[in-house]
Amino acid sequence: MGSSLSLFLIPRDSAAAAPPPPENTGLGDLPESCVASVMVYLNPSEICSLSMLNRAFRAASSADFVWESKLPLNYGSLIDKVFGGVDDFSNNLCKRDIYARLCRPSYFDSGTKKVWLDKSTGRVCLSISANGLSITGIDDRRYWNRIETDESRFQSIAYLQQIWWFEVGGEVDFPFPAGSYSIFYRLQVGRASRRFGRRVCNSEHVHGWDKKPVQFQLSTSDGQQATTQCYMKEPGKWKYHHVGDFTVTGSAANMKVKFSMTQIDCTHTKGGLCVDSVLICPSEFTERLKRF
Repeated sequence: MGSSLSLFLIPRDSAAAAPPPPENTGLGDLPESCVASVMVYLNPSEICSLSMLNRAFRAASSADFVWESKLPLNYGSLIDKVFGGVDDFSNNLCKRDIYARLCRPSYFDSGTKKVWLDKSTGRVCLSISANGLSITGIDDRRYWNRIETDESRFQSIAYLQQIWWFEVGGEVDFPFPAGSYSIFYRLQVGRASRRFGRRVCNSEHVHGWDKKPVQFQLSTSDGQQATTQCYMKEPGKWKYHHVGDFTVTGSAANMKVKFSMTQIDCTHTKGGLCVDSVLICPSEFTERLKRF
């Protein structure tokens, strides 16, 4: 009865004095600074996906400090090496646009090398064309030919017809960001061509690769070394052959890396090999490349 009586003691206008219920809120009401602080911990692909959610997320995804965290710590040195200067490259560009520009392959050293950032990780990848390698006998048409092809990143390859002393090497002096890197030769046994619209492999000159394995070596300016070897197999397929790994512990100076592949047993000739390029990429990509 007491509870029933209390209902009559409440003033009639008390309901009108009560605060209105809060309006519906959503992700669009989050402060841009808060959203951007979270995006720092996401990868670039996730940031781009969230930028399409609403205006707040789109604005937060453009924050310089978000993309600064995705760029290599020494990206200024990288730009100096490839583009000749930060000022010429990044004039009026925000960090997001700098990141996007560095993800596009950029040629340097007279077009024999190109570098890019992996879009999903921001890690540096570098490729050296056959024209940028030192190839024994390359100027003698009896042994080697340069062939144009759309199967190469550089639109041309070096094709070996026959030789006794096989040696293909090179070096790169580059400001690699700190991390672990792997080196691969991209090679193919046999020469591919098109016949009636179909890709076919010409094995006319293929010989000698089953006699002795090819030896791969690398060395760095700080004393790291690696050696591997393998037989050349599977005609008609481009394969990434792992040379070895090296580690960069700082970003203060360039790292000079030398690499080579040799088969110098002069008891037999060898031929029918296509040399496309050398790839230097983060070591976490190794398993992915070995499947190709």
